[in-house]
Amino acid sequence: MKNEYMTNSEGHLVPIEKVKPEDRLEDELVSEFINKAEALQKHMAGFKEDAFTEIAAFLDIISEKYDVSKGGKKGNLTLTSYDGMYKVQVSVADYIQFGPQLQIAKELIDQCITTWSEGSNDNIRVMVNHAFRVDKNNRVNTSAILGLQRLDIKDEMWKNAMEAIKDSVRVTRSKEYVRFYKRSSAQGDWRPINLDIAKL
Repeated sequence: MKNEYMTNSEGHLVPIEKVKPEDRLEDELVSEFINKAEALQKHMAGFKEDAFTEIAAFLDIISEKYDVSKGGKKGNLTLTSYDGMYKVQVSVADYIQFGPQLQIAKELIDQCITTWSEGSNDNIRVMVNHAFRVDKNNRVNTSAILGLQRLDIKDEMWKNAMEAIKDSVRVTRSKEYVRFYKRSSAQGDWRPINLDIAKL
């Protein structure tokens, strides 16, 4: 070993000769893997940046030639190889929070359910209670809350509640994702090229 001491988990300097050979070997092995993992992480980050840069350049070419954008209004798009065997998907995920209007919406919904007749509306009550239930981090179920807006209920108070939900939505940040797929034939199922080492 190059150093005369090794630092233990408590921050103490321990003479190398006092460290068990198997502990030194384990330390070397772990350090080697961490260095390789960090190098791989850096390489993958560069690959991701290159992917977004080259896709943006391609979109500039398309936009310049046709004066239109290939992506949707939120930047989602799919690029496919000429033979239909490979595709690259770019998607944008919005991270949202709810403002104080959400509490008003919950009160209006509770009033709706209270004034409606019993019976079939019990299912709606269960849906509402599920949507507004908070998790251990004191967060509501975003998809369940937004899902209430898809219910076709013709009631003015309910519509006001849905409007309150809509007004409460606040996009805190957006994140772009790029995913890669391939298939064995033009009619085959798409299989993701997994870049998550834990899922390989």
